[in-house]
Amino acid sequence: MEVKGTAIEGVFILEPRIFGDGRGYFFESFSQREFDEKLALPAIGKPVVFVQDNESRSCFGVVRGLHFQKPPFAQSKLVRVVEGRVLDVAVDIRKGSPTYGRHVAVELSAENHRQFFLPRGMAHGFAVLSETALFQYKCDNFYSPSDEGAVAWNDPALGIDWQLPHDKVILSAKDVNHPFLSELDSPFDYTESAY
Repeated sequence: MEVKGTAIEGVFILEPRIFGDGRGYFFESFSQREFDEKLALPAIGKPVVFVQDNESRSCFGVVRGLHFQKPPFAQSKLVRVVEGRVLDVAVDIRKGSPTYGRHVAVELSAENHRQFFLPRGMAHGFAVLSETALFQYKCDNFYSPSDEGAVAWNDPALGIDWQLPHDKVILSAKDVNHPFLSELDSPFDYTESAY
């Protein structure tokens, strides 16, 4: 696994080693030991223990996000696509962070096998760019419905190019009316450990 840093501290792109031949391919999609040795311990200073795996299937044009869980139920996530193609986005919402309000976007697909690690303190979302997409993610904390938070996916201050025509975007009822970042009292503080 190769770990690549991004413009936001704590956000990483992971690229696995693929072993292929005429029969197809093989790769380790997750190894706790390798994840801790190459990412968690050097970058975060402690292991990240994932406790919940989630999966969603979505059709072209679906935008999910930008979501987060409030402390003490905040979540780090390790996300990947096993079918189709998405644009995955992390927005830094840690008050006091030098990259507060900035985002990193990466294409995840069944073909490139990339994974995206987002620490606590990020708002997360993705847009489906293929006919359908099967999206999987690991979380290091359990989901708490009463502790959900979100930022508007189309906040102009964020400047996210979702790579979709505006009239093709499909949102859930919940995702239509989230606040802009300027209206959010972020529960995350950069000076405290977001991990």
